[in-house]
Amino acid sequence: MFKDTTKKTVKNLLFCINLHTKIVYIMADKFVSRHNGPRISEVSEMLEKIGVSSVDELISQTVPEKIRLKKPLKTGAAMSEFQYTKHLRSLAKKNKVFRSYMGLGYYGTIIPAVIQRNVLENPGWYTAYTPYQAEIAQGRLEALLNFQTMVMDLTAMPIANASLLDEATAAAEAMFMFHHNVSKNKQQAHQFFVSNTCFPQTIDVIKTRAVPIGIEVVVGDIASFSFNENFFGVLIQYPDMKGEVCEYKKFVSQCKQKEIQVCVASDLLALALIAPPGEWGADCVVGNSQRFGVPLGYGGPHAAFFACREEYKRFIPGRIIGASIDAEGNRALRMALQTREQHIKREKATSNICTAQALLAIMASMYAVYHGEEGIKSIASETHSNAVFIAEALKKMGYTIKTTLFFDSFVVEADTQKIKAAAEKKEINFYYIDGKQILLSLDQTVQTEDVEDILTIFATAKGLSLAELKIEHADLKIQNTIESSFAKRTSRYLTHPVFNSYHSETEMMRYIKRLENKDLSLVHSMISLGSCTMKLNAASELLPITWAEFANIHPFAPIEQTKGYQHIIKELNKDLSDITGFAAMSFQPNSGAQGEYAGLMVIRAYHIANGNAHRNVVLIPTSAHGTNPASAALAGMQIVLVKCDEKGNIDVQDLQEKAQQHKDTLSCLMVTYPSTHGVYEESIKKITKIIHENGGQVYMDGANMNAQVGLTSPGNIGADVCHLNLHKTFAIPHGGGGPGMGPIGVARHLVDFLPSHSLVTTGGNKGISAVSAAPYGSALILLISYGYIKMLGADGLTKATKTAILNANYMKEVLKGHYKILYTGKNGRCAHEMILDCNEFKTSSGVEVADIAKRLMDYGFHAPTVAFPVVNTLMVEPTESENKAELDRFCEAMIAIKKEIQEIAEGTFDKANNVIKNAPHTAKLLVSDAWNKPYSREKAAYPLAWVKANKFWPSVARVDNAYGDRNLVCSCLPLEAYAEDEITA
Repeated sequence: MFKDTTKKTVKNLLFCINLHTKIVYIMADKFVSRHNGPRISEVSEMLEKIGVSSVDELISQTVPEKIRLKKPLKTGAAMSEFQYTKHLRSLAKKNKVFRSYMGLGYYGTIIPAVIQRNVLENPGWYTAYTPYQAEIAQGRLEALLNFQTMVMDLTAMPIANASLLDEATAAAEAMFMFHHNVSKNKQQAHQFFVSNTCFPQTIDVIKTRAVPIGIEVVVGDIASFSFNENFFGVLIQYPDMKGEVCEYKKFVSQCKQKEIQVCVASDLLALALIAPPGEWGADCVVGNSQRFGVPLGYGGPHAAFFACREEYKRFIPGRIIGASIDAEGNRALRMALQTREQHIKREKATSNICTAQALLAIMASMYAVYHGEEGIKSIASETHSNAVFIAEALKKMGYTIKTTLFFDSFVVEADTQKIKAAAEKKEINFYYIDGKQILLSLDQTVQTEDVEDILTIFATAKGLSLAELKIEHADLKIQNTIESSFAKRTSRYLTHPVFNSYHSETEMMRYIKRLENKDLSLVHSMISLGSCTMKLNAASELLPITWAEFANIHPFAPIEQTKGYQHIIKELNKDLSDITGFAAMSFQPNSGAQGEYAGLMVIRAYHIANGNAHRNVVLIPTSAHGTNPASAALAGMQIVLVKCDEKGNIDVQDLQEKAQQHKDTLSCLMVTYPSTHGVYEESIKKITKIIHENGGQVYMDGANMNAQVGLTSPGNIGADVCHLNLHKTFAIPHGGGGPGMGPIGVARHLVDFLPSHSLVTTGGNKGISAVSAAPYGSALILLISYGYIKMLGADGLTKATKTAILNANYMKEVLKGHYKILYTGKNGRCAHEMILDCNEFKTSSGVEVADIAKRLMDYGFHAPTVAFPVVNTLMVEPTESENKAELDRFCEAMIAIKKEIQEIAEGTFDKANNVIKNAPHTAKLLVSDAWNKPYSREKAAYPLAWVKANKFWPSVARVDNAYGDRNLVCSCLPLEAYAEDEITA
């Protein structure tokens, strides 16, 4: 009896232990525990430091009760990573991956595995931030410089930027640049001519952008173009929508005589064979680099290119990478002419571009590096040869080819219905212009069997047998090839050694790794950039973006072939609408700034529909990010600034006075919440009420949405529109400066005005015309945010927000005895970020915030946001993904730097020659025999004991920005510079 009882007890005990183990494992294996940094024991320690008993108590002291959500989110229960992958596999099967020969700026391409594996799928590349801190970003700066050189070579233009969002918006940016740069003789010219053979999506976006700033777009045939004084610019496509390669030299010359600026939308692969626009007088050349090894992705992300003449260099939208020198006189790269970045100019901006497409530009540049001039020319030649062969074979079958001279695309007259039916059986897409015209666009992926399938489709439609026709290349009289035409390119390109040195996979792999090793990213340490939300980009979220079922879908593929994508977009629309408290979303904007613009244009359309076209005044707090006034300016609005009080909040009295002053013309308020100062403003509902009472709408900037999800929402607060930075709150990686996504959510009364598209049905019943080239923006990376939401679930999303607030307040408590915390809420709490005031250091020691940023590199950290939104401050945002140990390391580094500042202030070290002013310190400097610093090598390189265990070495010393601006070089440097770099790296 005793033995039986003992056995039973032991059995029950073992069962309980086993059950407990399973419960612990299940809890640990939940995605939320992988995503959030702090462990349970760490949370207890952090709460004790903050002085609260629970996370919920902290939240109640931080987030105003009157804006808190009354019900939990409805996004559903969390999936495990395994369940999510299985779920996504089932959705992938719903997409039909046809061979798409539809063209219109999107083409099949072969991504070199060495680039896919070592760049696209590598967190060392995709988790890096925009390279503002050049000393720890030399790798991606070099890759982007390669991109600029590639573009400059192929277009034959003297300067190019480091990428834009897509071809259509790049063309619109050129229009704005031209309009801003008209000569004194053309001040009254406000017409912009667009050739009717440009891509339809480009025409659509051009129209959207032109209207609010008073530009009249004239679309027509260039053969009948009137060269009159009313036109300031033109846009032509080369090759055009139907594949025609036209001779534009005479047309451009006539434009020059009338001071009409010329933009050419072109194709990089075509420019490997046809004469580049820079050689026949173009002022600007734009296009899409997608076919240089970047997947279709149902529309993006892809890196647009933008090249122009030298005289436009201070008006170019986006970023330019330039060469300079560092403090030791060595070669160094940095973002050039940053003061001309348009969004910095706020309401005087001619562009609102902030985020671009850095990661995709890097991939395209690596494609050029890997293939070189001969490889690119070979790919272009084979593509052209296949197109010409198919066209000649179709002629032999009795078809009429409407395009005379072409690179890869041509129009054939045929019975659309018959061809489409036969093509679908072969799982091939063509672009059907109308009932009698079909566009065929060939690409790098086309093989012999693809050519046979295409010819079989057309033969079948005529009741012919391809086998009986016996069409052989040698039998056809090939005419009108690029090689024998006026359009043949004779100039060389990609001649720099960087494009001719890494053609084996071994060398290419090492080159990519060598660049990666120069850059600090999330694989090294936390990146606490305020307002940038550098959180975990989980591998399970990114895993599907290279699956063929998602990566190889053309943006204009028939809707019945994209059911997997449609399910994801529908679900994401539902979930994000729930999270924001809105009625519907538009996924068309492909960056945060584009989301701002789209939201403002929706508000504009709403007012016009209600007979209030005169409502054009926008109120913007002085603390707003520069893209807010820049976007408002592009939307044709009159900007009125609203003061902030000494606590960093919107001055409600000033807001009320200005809202009432402009009540007859008030369009909207642009507001960020929590504020850009990192505080939940108690008066936010009063603020939104004031705007509505005076006839305006409330636009909310979603930059700080990471402090709202699950706790409050824009709709709950009273906003009418909000853009979301999916590359912040919803886990899309920053990619070293893009990609991003900026979808907008709107209240029910604005749903009808959501953006439409000329080629795909989307948006509202009265939707504004397109704001981006593709109907769903950068659709491929929507998978990442979809995974983030599905694997966290409703509870996990809310917990992530709470953890972000916990981490920020813990850091605040640790740092507050060493740095002044500039703004807090009424209970002394910050939201998900805080601002450290560094003004006193400049007076006492000569140390500025930029110096602190450089010194942090020696400790292995990227700086927080420097001098925004308040000068001489650092804005710190730890995110929920960092654990206590990492937060402590960063705080230790900041406290140690404070002690170093104190040593300078006390006179221990000279104000000009000290460990902070000389930072960062490179390995080359540390091993130099000539060490003449007034401090030790150890103090320079290993300021704290733990730095030795995982030292990150900046690859250059402090970069001389002024030198780079005085000596602007935006293309690859001579070989000697690289040779020296290899020796010193």
